Amino acid sequence: MLKKDNFIVATVLALIGTWCIPGSVLAESAEELYFQAEACSRKLNNDKKKQRYRTSWLVCIEQAQNVYRQDPQGPWAAAGLYMTGSLYRQLYRRSGNPADNREAIDHFERILKRFPQSGYSDRARRAIRTASKEPAAKKTVAKRSKTKPAAKNSASVSDQYHRAEACYRKLLNNPKQQKYRDRWLRCIKKFEASHKTNPSDPWASASMFMAGFMYFELYKRSYSQTDRQLAVEHFARVVRKYPKSAYRAKAQRAIKAIERDDDLLAIIQNTEENSGETETAGESSKANSNAAAEEKSRVPAGEQLTVTGMRFWSNPNYTRLVIDLDGETTFAFNELRRDPSNKKPRRLYVDLDNARLEENLPRIIPIDDDLLLHARAGQYTSTAVRIVADMKSIQSYKVFSLKDPFRIVLDIRGGEEKESPPEIARNDPKVDKIDPRKSTKDLARQLSLGVRRIVVDPGHGGKDFGAPGYLKGVHEKKVTLQISRRLAAKLRKELGCEVILTRNSDRFLTLEERTAFANTKNADLFISVHTNANKDPRAYGLSTYILNLASDDEARMVAAMENKTSTNNISDLETILFSLMHNVKSHESTRLAAYVQDATTKRLKQKGYSRIKSVGVKQAPFYVLLGAEMPAILIETSFISNPRECRRLVNPKYQDRLSEGIVRGVKKYIRETSPTALQDIRPRSGKQG
Repeated sequence: MLKKDNFIVATVLALIGTWCIPGSVLAESAEELYFQAEACSRKLNNDKKKQRYRTSWLVCIEQAQNVYRQDPQGPWAAAGLYMTGSLYRQLYRRSGNPADNREAIDHFERILKRFPQSGYSDRARRAIRTASKEPAAKKTVAKRSKTKPAAKNSASVSDQYHRAEACYRKLLNNPKQQKYRDRWLRCIKKFEASHKTNPSDPWASASMFMAGFMYFELYKRSYSQTDRQLAVEHFARVVRKYPKSAYRAKAQRAIKAIERDDDLLAIIQNTEENSGETETAGESSKANSNAAAEEKSRVPAGEQLTVTGMRFWSNPNYTRLVIDLDGETTFAFNELRRDPSNKKPRRLYVDLDNARLEENLPRIIPIDDDLLLHARAGQYTSTAVRIVADMKSIQSYKVFSLKDPFRIVLDIRGGEEKESPPEIARNDPKVDKIDPRKSTKDLARQLSLGVRRIVVDPGHGGKDFGAPGYLKGVHEKKVTLQISRRLAAKLRKELGCEVILTRNSDRFLTLEERTAFANTKNADLFISVHTNANKDPRAYGLSTYILNLASDDEARMVAAMENKTSTNNISDLETILFSLMHNVKSHESTRLAAYVQDATTKRLKQKGYSRIKSVGVKQAPFYVLLGAEMPAILIETSFISNPRECRRLVNPKYQDRLSEGIVRGVKKYIRETSPTALQDIRPRSGKQG
């Protein structure tokens, strides 16, 4: 019986990845998966013979876990977690293995943490109290681990780990396969199956750690917060369940790295030289070899960072130069005057500490616009790189850094094309009566500012999927493109403006590239279109943002989400905003945002949509608005994470009504700033994207 049992363990668990591959899981709803798991559990409870085999329990546990994986924020997620914990508790009563009891408690605790309002929370709390007090039952399944065949079971865990690692290595060597989510989940399930075979085995902590690592690698491609959360949960379980394993320290560092959105490869490669912990031979060799395939592309700890590229966008009055690095470093910048004796022009330089130039990086980037001759890169010292911008004629410049990935931005500006405001005599008695709140509006009217060109920016795109929708297969990047196309068409028709899209297809643009695009096109308005998201699917409403310090914690979180960075980095960015923003543009952006927010919510209500909530005009430091030369706003059209609003966002009629509201807001803004601008509306032919 023991040999037969171990044969079943090795065979069934090796096939779990095949039985439960994502293709079959994703084809069914969480509700259907729950009833399948419930049927498996009921059948197992009616078959005392099968209850003797650990694999019988693990198969049902796998099905229960698939309920949560299918929809981690849905109404069936808590039920799936509770069933998983209950099955582990039943297994523990037969195996006596403390690891099974810890697994049960872990799943119950996840209910309390992630679903505190669920009807399962009280049941989970009672189950935790019971599991924490109850002594181990008489061993029936796990007692076999004391017998000689247990060595084969342990070897089985090692074999499964190696099979999972082979799956991972094969995936690393095939960029085409990396594009498919199910390929990643297949390898992840192999690591999870290795862990479940015997959670007390020395290889179990390595398996759990690698499952978390692969979830984070998947997150870097999918941009799904669920994948990120699952990575954190796997690492947290390593910390809780394996306090004596060397992987505990690695998992702790991995969690911190995820919070900063750092690369995890360095954590996998680093050994525990200073931790005082001892690794098993298997853990040490495997942990160091997991990232071998990508080691050449990573800068080892302690070595210099690399300047990997220089990019620029320009027009006669504006140039944005971006310096890309593969890590974060300190830098300094300064301006050098023209030196006629050496025939050197006026120069702006940036010195990067602890850096070197990539071998294939061009040392001179010709720009030759009205502001700059070219940008030059050189190894200034053995540990520093100097980037020099040779200038022709400039009025001002700003230098700042962005994170995730780290890059340095140089915004260089020339003379203004627009007329200066008429001088107001200081002895004019009317001056003292001017309301400061209306000064910007009066200035705009004096200048007769017209809106001739609008740049509409569909958020995300390409490899950046944006926020995942409540509905399966819906992502922010597709919805924003659909809305932006409709908005552009209506702006052309209603206002007679030239409207240009930053992207008119599913392609990736960096955040700094979008603003530079609007600046180089001399746009009069910049409108960035996004959808909001929240861990709580009940959150709903529309909001419009302008560039400024975050108005509240929610605004700071939204900015961090859209910037693909952490809230800590948002705080760092706020410290440089004062020197980067232009007051007049800030006032005009605020007015534009207020009109758009008001008109959009009113239009949707007029068209009979219920539960339309105006979250209001808010402020936050968005990368995509940083450095804009024109009034600029970012519209969070609705919550894609909300069931009702997600269904609306993919509906063409809702997209039309939403666009109509935005157009009405823009039209009101133009009437306020230039009363005669809309008297003669003739559609202009312009670029369509």
